[in-house]
Amino acid sequence: MNQNIFIVTGMSGAGKSQALKCFEDFGFYCIDNLPVKLLGPLSELIKKEKHFRNIALGLDIREAKFMKNFMDEIKTAEKSGLKTKIIFLDSADPILLQRFSETRHRHPLGKNIAEAVKQERKMLCELKEKSDKVIDTSKLTLGELKEILSGLLELKKTKEVKISVLSFGYKYGLPLDADLVFDVRFLPNPYYIKNLKHKTGLDKPVQKYISKHKPYKDFIRSYTSQIKKLLPLYVKEGKSYLTIAIGCTGGKHRSVFIAHTIAESLSSAGYSVSEYHRDIRK
Repeated sequence: MNQNIFIVTGMSGAGKSQALKCFEDFGFYCIDNLPVKLLGPLSELIKKEKHFRNIALGLDIREAKFMKNFMDEIKTAEKSGLKTKIIFLDSADPILLQRFSETRHRHPLGKNIAEAVKQERKMLCELKEKSDKVIDTSKLTLGELKEILSGLLELKKTKEVKISVLSFGYKYGLPLDADLVFDVRFLPNPYYIKNLKHKTGLDKPVQKYISKHKPYKDFIRSYTSQIKKLLPLYVKEGKSYLTIAIGCTGGKHRSVFIAHTIAESLSSAGYSVSEYHRDIRK
Protein backbone atom coordinates (compact mmCIF):
# COMPACT_ATOMS: atom_id res chain seq x y z
CA MET A 1 0.00 0.00 0.00
CA ASN A 2 1.30 3.46 -0.94
CA GLN A 3 2.52 5.66 1.87
CA ASN A 4 2.57 9.44 1.87
CA ILE A 5 5.62 11.46 2.93
CA PHE A 6 5.02 15.17 3.46
CA ILE A 7 8.11 17.28 2.84
CA VAL A 8 7.92 20.67 4.55
CA THR A 9 10.25 23.27 3.08
CA GLY A 10 10.36 26.95 2.16
CA MET A 11 11.89 30.24 3.24
CA SER A 12 13.82 30.36 6.51
CA GLY A 13 11.59 32.07 9.07
CA ALA A 14 8.37 31.17 7.24
CA GLY A 15 7.32 28.64 9.88
CA LYS A 16 8.71 25.21 8.96
CA SER A 17 9.33 24.27 12.59
CA GLN A 18 5.78 25.29 13.55
CA ALA A 19 4.40 23.28 10.62
CA LEU A 20 6.30 20.18 11.74
CA LYS A 21 4.88 20.64 15.25
CA CYS A 22 1.42 20.67 13.70
CA PHE A 23 2.19 17.40 11.91
CA GLU A 24 3.34 15.95 15.23
CA ASP A 25 -0.03 16.90 16.73
CA PHE A 26 -1.68 15.03 13.84
CA GLY A 27 0.21 11.88 14.82
CA PHE A 28 3.03 12.11 12.25
CA TYR A 29 6.58 10.95 12.81
CA CYS A 30 8.62 14.11 12.05
CA ILE A 31 12.27 14.44 11.08
CA ASP A 32 13.83 17.88 10.66
CA ASN A 33 16.76 18.58 8.30
CA LEU A 34 17.16 15.00 7.07
CA PRO A 35 20.02 14.83 4.52
CA VAL A 36 18.52 14.05 1.12
CA LYS A 37 20.87 11.11 0.67
CA LEU A 38 19.09 9.39 3.56
CA LEU A 39 15.69 9.62 1.87
CA GLY A 40 16.33 6.35 -0.03
CA PRO A 41 17.22 4.31 3.10
CA LEU A 42 14.28 5.91 4.91
CA SER A 43 11.98 4.79 2.09
CA GLU A 44 13.14 1.21 2.52
CA LEU A 45 12.62 1.42 6.28
CA ILE A 46 9.09 2.76 5.84
CA LYS A 47 8.19 -0.14 3.53
CA LYS A 48 9.48 -2.71 6.04
CA GLU A 49 8.17 -1.17 9.27
CA LYS A 50 4.36 -0.96 9.26
CA HIS A 51 4.22 1.42 12.23
CA PHE A 52 5.77 4.17 10.06
CA ARG A 53 2.41 5.18 8.64
CA ASN A 54 2.70 8.95 8.54
CA ILE A 55 5.98 10.77 7.93
CA ALA A 56 6.75 14.50 7.68
CA LEU A 57 10.23 15.74 6.79
CA GLY A 58 11.67 19.24 7.20
CA LEU A 59 13.97 20.37 4.38
CA ASP A 60 16.47 23.13 5.18
CA ILE A 61 18.06 25.56 2.71
CA ARG A 62 21.36 23.75 3.27
CA GLU A 63 19.81 20.68 1.62
CA ALA A 64 17.64 22.58 -0.86
CA LYS A 65 20.83 23.93 -2.50
CA PHE A 66 21.34 20.48 -3.94
CA MET A 67 18.16 20.61 -6.01
CA LYS A 68 19.14 17.98 -8.57
CA ASN A 69 20.08 15.45 -5.88
CA PHE A 70 16.88 16.23 -4.00
CA MET A 71 14.58 15.71 -7.00
CA ASP A 72 16.47 12.53 -7.97
CA GLU A 73 15.96 11.13 -4.47
CA ILE A 74 12.25 12.04 -4.63
CA LYS A 75 11.87 10.14 -7.91
CA THR A 76 13.68 7.12 -6.45
CA ALA A 77 11.39 7.11 -3.40
CA GLU A 78 8.28 7.30 -5.58
CA LYS A 79 9.47 4.39 -7.74
CA SER A 80 9.54 2.29 -4.58
CA GLY A 81 5.84 2.98 -4.00
CA LEU A 82 6.01 6.05 -1.76
CA LYS A 83 4.03 9.17 -2.58
CA THR A 84 5.59 12.53 -1.74
CA LYS A 85 3.79 15.83 -1.18
CA ILE A 86 5.97 18.95 -1.06
CA ILE A 87 4.62 21.84 1.02
CA PHE A 88 6.44 25.15 0.54
CA LEU A 89 6.06 27.80 3.26
CA ASP A 90 6.57 31.38 2.12
CA SER A 91 6.22 34.82 3.65
CA ALA A 92 6.69 38.43 2.57
CA ASP A 93 10.28 39.66 2.88
CA PRO A 94 9.47 42.40 5.46
CA ILE A 95 7.80 39.76 7.66
CA LEU A 96 10.83 37.45 7.40
CA LEU A 97 13.17 40.30 8.32
CA GLN A 98 10.97 41.19 11.28
CA ARG A 99 10.90 37.59 12.52
CA PHE A 100 14.69 37.25 12.36
CA SER A 101 15.04 40.59 14.14
CA GLU A 102 12.67 39.54 16.92
CA THR A 103 14.19 36.09 17.49
CA ARG A 104 17.80 37.18 16.80
CA HIS A 105 18.37 33.84 15.09
CA ARG A 106 21.21 33.53 12.60
CA HIS A 107 20.13 32.94 9.00
CA PRO A 108 21.32 29.53 7.66
CA LEU A 109 23.21 31.29 4.87
CA GLY A 110 25.15 33.25 7.48
CA LYS A 111 24.95 36.66 5.81
CA ASN A 112 23.29 40.01 6.38
CA ILE A 113 19.63 39.08 6.88
CA ALA A 114 18.24 41.16 4.00
CA GLU A 115 20.90 39.85 1.62
CA ALA A 116 20.42 36.27 2.83
CA VAL A 117 16.63 36.40 2.31
CA LYS A 118 17.12 37.72 -1.22
CA GLN A 119 19.64 34.99 -2.07
CA GLU A 120 17.57 32.24 -0.46
CA ARG A 121 14.45 33.23 -2.43
CA LYS A 122 16.45 32.99 -5.65
CA MET A 123 17.88 29.58 -4.67
CA LEU A 124 14.48 28.16 -3.77
CA CYS A 125 12.63 29.46 -6.82
CA GLU A 126 12.75 26.12 -8.66
CA LEU A 127 11.73 24.12 -5.59
CA LYS A 128 8.76 26.45 -5.02
CA GLU A 129 7.59 25.86 -8.59
CA LYS A 130 7.80 22.09 -8.14
CA SER A 131 5.92 22.11 -4.83
CA ASP A 132 2.43 20.64 -4.53
CA LYS A 133 1.24 23.43 -2.24
CA VAL A 134 2.53 26.91 -1.37
CA ILE A 135 1.32 28.45 1.91
CA ASP A 136 1.76 32.15 2.65
CA THR A 137 2.30 32.45 6.42
CA SER A 138 2.71 36.26 6.46
CA LYS A 139 -0.58 36.86 8.26
CA LEU A 140 -1.33 33.37 9.63
CA THR A 141 -1.61 32.49 13.30
CA LEU A 142 -0.36 29.08 14.40
CA GLY A 143 -3.98 27.94 14.70
CA GLU A 144 -4.76 29.04 11.14
CA LEU A 145 -1.65 27.28 9.81
CA LYS A 146 -2.73 24.12 11.59
CA GLU A 147 -6.20 24.40 10.07
CA ILE A 148 -4.77 24.70 6.55
CA LEU A 149 -2.43 21.72 7.07
CA SER A 150 -5.31 19.71 8.48
CA GLY A 151 -7.27 20.41 5.31
CA LEU A 152 -4.42 19.10 3.16
CA LEU A 153 -4.47 15.78 5.03
CA GLU A 154 -8.09 15.19 4.01
CA LEU A 155 -7.04 14.36 0.45
CA LYS A 156 -8.23 10.91 -0.63
CA LYS A 157 -5.76 8.38 -1.98
CA THR A 158 -7.51 8.62 -5.34
CA LYS A 159 -6.51 11.46 -7.62
CA GLU A 160 -8.33 14.51 -6.30
CA VAL A 161 -7.81 18.25 -5.99
CA LYS A 162 -8.14 20.00 -2.64
CA ILE A 163 -9.58 23.49 -3.12
CA SER A 164 -9.01 26.42 -0.78
CA VAL A 165 -11.22 29.47 -1.37
CA LEU A 166 -9.75 32.59 0.23
CA SER A 167 -11.10 36.13 0.62
CA PHE A 168 -8.72 39.05 1.12
CA GLY A 169 -8.44 42.83 1.06
CA TYR A 170 -6.23 44.49 -1.55
CA LYS A 171 -5.27 47.16 0.98
CA TYR A 172 -3.50 44.42 2.99
CA GLY A 173 -1.67 42.87 0.04
CA LEU A 174 -2.12 39.96 -2.35
CA PRO A 175 -1.92 36.41 -0.91
CA LEU A 176 1.33 34.82 -2.06
CA ASP A 177 -0.07 31.30 -2.29
CA ALA A 178 -3.00 32.02 -4.65
CA ASP A 179 -3.30 30.11 -7.92
CA LEU A 180 -6.32 32.04 -9.22
CA VAL A 181 -7.05 35.64 -8.18
CA PHE A 182 -10.20 37.62 -8.98
CA ASP A 183 -11.01 41.23 -8.16
CA VAL A 184 -14.67 41.86 -7.18
CA ARG A 185 -14.36 45.59 -6.55
CA PHE A 186 -16.73 46.14 -9.49
CA LEU A 187 -19.62 45.20 -7.16
CA PRO A 188 -21.44 47.85 -5.04
CA ASN A 189 -19.62 48.29 -1.73
CA PRO A 190 -21.74 47.68 1.42
CA TYR A 191 -19.12 49.63 3.40
CA TYR A 192 -20.84 52.85 2.34
CA ILE A 193 -24.26 51.70 3.56
CA LYS A 194 -24.65 52.89 7.16
CA ASN A 195 -26.36 49.79 8.59
CA LEU A 196 -24.03 47.42 6.70
CA LYS A 197 -20.65 49.07 7.29
CA HIS A 198 -19.79 47.09 10.45
CA LYS A 199 -21.23 43.77 9.23
CA THR A 200 -19.41 41.20 7.08
CA GLY A 201 -20.09 39.19 3.95
CA LEU A 202 -21.24 36.31 6.13
CA ASP A 203 -24.17 38.38 7.45
CA LYS A 204 -27.52 38.00 5.65
CA PRO A 205 -28.20 41.76 5.20
CA VAL A 206 -24.88 42.19 3.37
CA GLN A 207 -25.50 39.11 1.23
CA LYS A 208 -28.99 40.33 0.35
CA TYR A 209 -27.66 43.77 -0.62
CA ILE A 210 -24.95 42.36 -2.93
CA SER A 211 -27.02 39.59 -4.48
CA LYS A 212 -29.84 41.87 -5.62
CA HIS A 213 -27.55 43.53 -8.17
CA LYS A 214 -27.41 42.06 -11.68
CA PRO A 215 -23.58 42.21 -12.02
CA TYR A 216 -23.36 39.83 -9.06
CA LYS A 217 -25.78 37.33 -10.59
CA ASP A 218 -24.03 37.36 -13.97
CA PHE A 219 -20.57 37.09 -12.43
CA ILE A 220 -21.23 34.30 -9.93
CA ARG A 221 -22.93 32.18 -12.59
CA SER A 222 -20.19 32.54 -15.20
CA TYR A 223 -17.20 32.39 -12.82
CA THR A 224 -18.28 29.27 -10.92
CA SER A 225 -19.09 27.61 -14.24
CA GLN A 226 -15.62 28.44 -15.55
CA ILE A 227 -13.91 27.11 -12.41
CA LYS A 228 -15.82 23.82 -12.66
CA LYS A 229 -14.69 23.45 -16.27
CA LEU A 230 -11.06 24.09 -15.33
CA LEU A 231 -10.83 21.78 -12.29
CA PRO A 232 -10.75 18.48 -14.26
CA LEU A 233 -7.92 19.95 -16.36
CA TYR A 234 -5.92 20.81 -13.22
CA VAL A 235 -6.47 17.26 -11.93
CA LYS A 236 -5.38 15.82 -15.27
CA GLU A 237 -2.12 17.79 -15.03
CA GLY A 238 -1.48 16.34 -11.57
CA LYS A 239 -2.33 19.37 -9.41
CA SER A 240 -3.39 18.27 -5.93
CA TYR A 241 -4.09 21.66 -4.36
CA LEU A 242 -5.70 24.80 -5.78
CA THR A 243 -6.11 28.14 -4.01
CA ILE A 244 -8.74 30.54 -5.36
CA ALA A 245 -8.42 34.07 -3.95
CA ILE A 246 -11.23 36.62 -4.15
CA GLY A 247 -10.32 40.23 -3.33
CA CYS A 248 -12.11 43.48 -2.58
CA THR A 249 -10.88 46.70 -0.96
CA GLY A 250 -10.90 45.70 2.71
CA GLY A 251 -11.62 41.96 2.57
CA LYS A 252 -14.68 42.24 4.80
CA HIS A 253 -17.82 42.44 2.63
CA ARG A 254 -17.83 41.64 -1.09
CA SER A 255 -14.90 39.24 -1.28
CA VAL A 256 -16.13 37.34 1.79
CA PHE A 257 -19.61 36.80 0.35
CA ILE A 258 -18.30 35.84 -3.10
CA ALA A 259 -15.71 33.43 -1.65
CA HIS A 260 -18.37 31.89 0.58
CA THR A 261 -20.74 31.45 -2.37
CA ILE A 262 -18.05 29.87 -4.56
CA ALA A 263 -16.97 27.52 -1.76
CA GLU A 264 -20.56 26.37 -1.23
CA SER A 265 -21.09 25.84 -4.97
CA LEU A 266 -17.91 23.76 -5.38
CA SER A 267 -18.66 21.77 -2.24
CA SER A 268 -22.16 21.00 -3.53
CA ALA A 269 -20.55 19.77 -6.76
CA GLY A 270 -18.63 17.16 -4.76
CA TYR A 271 -15.23 18.84 -4.47
CA SER A 272 -13.16 18.92 -1.27
CA VAL A 273 -13.25 22.60 -0.28
CA SER A 274 -12.01 24.72 2.63
CA GLU A 275 -13.00 28.35 3.16
CA TYR A 276 -10.83 31.03 4.76
CA HIS A 277 -11.39 34.79 5.19
CA ARG A 278 -7.99 36.37 5.76
CA ASP A 279 -8.92 39.97 6.53
CA ILE A 280 -12.50 39.73 7.77
CA ARG A 281 -11.61 40.85 11.33
CA LYS A 282 -9.61 43.92 10.30
